[in-house]
This record gives sequence, C-alpha cells and structure tokens, in this order.
Amino acid sequence: MSNAITRRRALAGASAALLLPLAGCGYGGTRDDRAAALFAHGIASGDPDTDSIVLWTRISGYRTAVSGRWELATDQSFRRPLRSGSFTTDAVRDFTCKVVAGGLRPGATYYYRFEVDGTRSPTGRTRTLPAGHVTELALAVVSCSNHAFGYFNVYEALARDAAIDFVLHLGDYIYEHGPDGYGGATGARIGRDHEPRHELVSLADYRTRHAQYKRDPMSQAAHAAHPLIATWDDHESANNPWAHGAENHQPATEGSWPARRAASLQAYYEWMPVRVPAPGRSPAEYWRHFRFGDLASLVTLETRHTARAKQIDYFEYRDRLHSRADVQGFRRDVLGARGRNMIADELETFVGAALAESIDAGRPWRLIGNQVLMARMNMPRLNEPLFDDATGDTDLANRKLLGELDLPLYTDSWDGYAWAREKFYRLCAEHGARDLLVLSGDSHSFWSNALFDRSGTSMGLELGTSAISSPGDFIDFGRARARRITELLAAHNDEVLWTDCLHRGYVRLQLTHGGGSADYVSVSNVLTADYDTELLRSVRMEHRDGALRYV
Repeated sequence: MSNAITRRRALAGASAALLLPLAGCGYGGTRDDRAAALFAHGIASGDPDTDSIVLWTRISGYRTAVSGRWELATDQSFRRPLRSGSFTTDAVRDFTCKVVAGGLRPGATYYYRFEVDGTRSPTGRTRTLPAGHVTELALAVVSCSNHAFGYFNVYEALARDAAIDFVLHLGDYIYEHGPDGYGGATGARIGRDHEPRHELVSLADYRTRHAQYKRDPMSQAAHAAHPLIATWDDHESANNPWAHGAENHQPATEGSWPARRAASLQAYYEWMPVRVPAPGRSPAEYWRHFRFGDLASLVTLETRHTARAKQIDYFEYRDRLHSRADVQGFRRDVLGARGRNMIADELETFVGAALAESIDAGRPWRLIGNQVLMARMNMPRLNEPLFDDATGDTDLANRKLLGELDLPLYTDSWDGYAWAREKFYRLCAEHGARDLLVLSGDSHSFWSNALFDRSGTSMGLELGTSAISSPGDFIDFGRARARRITELLAAHNDEVLWTDCLHRGYVRLQLTHGGGSADYVSVSNVLTADYDTELLRSVRMEHRDGALRYV
C-alpha cells in the first residue's frame, strides 16, 4: 500500500484521529472580514517554559497606538478563561504584540486569542513544557521557508499532524533576496514575488518581508496549531554572515553591516514568538535550554553573529592546490586553522552547563538545535558517464573538482570550522555527553548521519531536515544526477548514512525512555497548493553502552 496520500486525507504515519483542523475550520480560523483584516498576520505562540508561553499577534489598520486584550483558556470555547490581560502596541514595534502568559501548569494544552475594539482574533492552540516524568515527546523539525520558491505546503502538513508537541524551526525563516536574486524567477512564475521588491537592508524592509511570510495561510495554520521553538540561521539577515560581515552584504552600496544586522534582529524579535533579550544582553546572543521533564534537553545554538570566523572561499585557494600535499596542507592549515570559531565563549559555557544539568537530571536525550550540518562530508568523485557533460555548467565543474580533491562539500557548515567542531566535541565530552542528537537544517536536504570526533570516538547522531520550500542543492543538475550524487555522498563518507535532496518536508522526531524514531515526511509539490504527503523513510535510535546508535 502506498504511503502517498492527499492532504484531504490522513497525514503519512498518522491516523485520522490525530489530525488537527486547518485554518478556516478550527485553530487559526477567522470569523469575519473585520477579524481577517485586523489580524491579517495570524497568531502564534512559542519559546515555551514549564509555566509560561509567549503569545504573539499583529494589529493591522492603525496608525497610532492601539490597545486590546488577550485571553488564555483550557478549552477552545473559552468557557473557563484562565488568564487574561491587556496590551498596547504602536509603530515603534510595528504594531506587533507579544505577551508572556505565566502562572501555567507544566505540560498542559491551552487555547489563546486576542481582542481589539470588540473584534476577536483566530484561536491558537499551544502548550507548556512538561515537568516530572515524561513518557514521550514529539518534535517537528523544519528549516528554510522561502516564500518565492513555493507554497508552504509543508507548514500545512505539519499543522495537521496532531502527534507533534512542538515545532523546532532551525532558521532561514525568511530570505533576504530581491526579485532578481535567489528564488526570484520561480516567485514570478508562480505568483509569489518577494515583498518588498528589492533586497532587504533597512528595518522597514525586514518588517515588510516578515509580514509577507506571516500573511501566508499555511504558515498561519502551523503557528496556530503548535507552539514554536525557533532559532535563526543566515537568511534572516543576509546570506552567510559571520561576526563582522556577510557574503551577501556590500558595504559600498548597502551601508553599514552592523546597522543592517541590527535591523534584521530587531524585526526578528518583533515578528517572532520569542522572548526578548534580558536587559544588558546583546540581541545576537540568542540561545536557549529547553527541558522536557526527565526525558530530554534541547539546547539551541547561535552560529552566525556572535563569534563565527569568515567562511573559507575555495576560489581564493584554487590555484594553490596542485598536489596531494597541497590539499592536505589546505585542510590542516586553512580549513582546520586554530582559532576559527563557530560559537561564542559565552555560548560554550552555556552549553556545558546545560549538558551537565541534563546528565545530573538523568535525562536520556540531549538534543542540539544546530543550524548547519555537523557531520564530515567530502564531495565524492563524479567520474561516471552521467556527469561527463559539464560543458557550460560551472557549478557541476566545480563540484567535480571538489570530488577530485576530496574536499568538503560545504565550507559554511562545521566542515569549514574543523577546529571549532573538535573544540565543541571536547566540551561535550568533558561534561559526559557523547550521546548527542544533533538536529540540523540549512542544506535543503534530509540526512541521517553518525558523528565521530577526530579520534574516531562516537559523539552521537545527526538528523538533518529538508526545506519547507527551498530547492535541494543538486536539483539543478537534473533528478537523475542529483539522486546519484546523494548515493555517492553516502558511499564516500563514513558519517553520512543516507541523504535525499529531491524532496521538501520535515522530520517528525519521537522520543521515549526506551528509544527514539525519526520520520522523514515529504510533500510531493511546492509549486502549487495541491500536494500529497509521503513517508520517505524512518529510522530508530537507541542508547547502547553509553553511545547513541541507529538500530
């Protein structure tokens, strides 16, 4: 029996009883035109704790300060309101509204809504982190939602997946490009052009782009159905940033990078259901430790703005790599150079304390919310007839060269920061954590990876999620070539056990004290709003002899 099913039926791997209603007929549904206009960007919740949750919305149609009320209840009909309060918002915060509802019970489900001038918002469903003994946990792991590249069918699919407790978004929630940049041609073809119609630079630009993404009905359905745990990657500001700049920032024409970054982070904190930084703390220092009772810890990293060294550009070294010794020296002295940081010292301290607390608490699962791939992966040789014709295809020719030199596929990932990766592994090992479950995004591909330090000692496993809509890395080479490259990647690299770049989707991670499973759920199409879902693959994981392994 096929796993492919239409969106009007059950989601792959879930029974009909586990389906949530979609926007318009349940969570996220609007009751009239006034509500649809006033709350045009929907509602959302996130950044959960055991006794509190962030509730978010935006008020449209006002030019001066506007006040309203929020309400939280244990039932969807609000017959028994539990918490309520007032709010005021204005242009200073782009009319976004963010409140922290506190005094809640751990592991409880709640419903929330907002009201302005007698008009109520859609209803959202949320939950707090559990405490005490927790039998199971389910996370949807997502990344890379590019509005121009396609419909957010993946958001709609996970909105209906009632097995999910929380949604972990690993970044690239928005993309910064203009119509002439990444995704622009596809957006023009399918009627999903970027707003504004230029690359994002100013605070107004970033606010406008966030607003476009939040107006999307499939995005609204996902936010209304599940609380969000979010961390950013690069495109929330600009492609491939590092501590003092970004690949997609040109100071001569786009001004100060610190000013642009500050604008992007301000818009992020305004438009996302996340807690604002504590007084005196830099907005760039965005990391969290989420505790799920006695079952799991989740530590989210910040790998872009606080410490990252500038990425290595292969083209700057291409003419120096003539022999095996040249390549070995490049790998040791450039890619592996001491001091090439990925995360800040303050974050390392935070991670160490979180891992120690997790072990002391007896939790079996230590999750790392990580933006870019951590596993080692070199480009395989593309010496088959399928890849012979590279005439005019500069990208394919460059990939073939990397394969001939046996160099890492990506230098923006942890492979471009080998010293930092070993430092991170040592930090984890020093605190007794060699059983990491690293959850990674960014690559627009699914991954099942095993992680080892330089000595060959197991450090855990890595699950990589594909994109909401951004295309797979090799898809421009054609599906046959792309599929073959992924097969060669897995065969060539000991840490890569399986990968797929052909499908958009999410990872559904389910954990218990006895073991865990990961379902790779895909949608058949993002170029229209009609799609099927498919369960591409499932893997199981268990702790054995102090290590985390696939079984």
